[in-house]
Amino acid sequence: MRVAEAVIQARTNLLRHALRLEVLTIGWNVLEAAVALAAGALAGSIALVGFGLDSVIETVAAVVLYRRLRAELDGVTTEEVEGHERGALRVVGVTFLALAAYILFEAGTALWTQEVPASSAVGIGLAILSLVVMPILAFAKLKAGRRLGSRALIGDSKETFVCSYLSLTLLLGLGANALFGAWWADPVAALCMLPWVVKEGFEALERASEE
Repeated sequence: MRVAEAVIQARTNLLRHALRLEVLTIGWNVLEAAVALAAGALAGSIALVGFGLDSVIETVAAVVLYRRLRAELDGVTTEEVEGHERGALRVVGVTFLALAAYILFEAGTALWTQEVPASSAVGIGLAILSLVVMPILAFAKLKAGRRLGSRALIGDSKETFVCSYLSLTLLLGLGANALFGAWWADPVAALCMLPWVVKEGFEALERASEE
């Protein structure tokens, strides 16, 4: 009996930890979206505006994951938890594909129009901060997802890794533009990640149908 209680308590603590991670994800991405969209509009930077839109997509996915974890913590039935898990996986998959569509459109447009954005010190600072915060958050969610056996949380962690990569490409793109006038660096780097993003999106949707 004590062993069973200890197992239940351990899972409860892990669920609370995962919920805190999702709250951090939501809070950070809301702030990130606001700063990136404002800075991008001022600088005329497609990359910064797109980075802000990606943060909005991440916020949506994190809210859905929060609801799934909260439902289990509140003690709903196994069937209901599985339903939340499937729904969360679908949202994660759809947001991956939405992110892929955004990258393709924005990067293609940037290369076609050859629009050169103004330098943005705020954008560079945001990219550096995000490059520090996002990998830490992603690894923490990946670990929690594996311990909980939640494919949805694991998928969400991968989306946070995508945000980390976007932070890097944003930093390289803004830095290359500011230092060398290489306006094409960011859209080309973003296009390189498309196959991985699409793959993860379809795999999340496939897992949702298998649950």
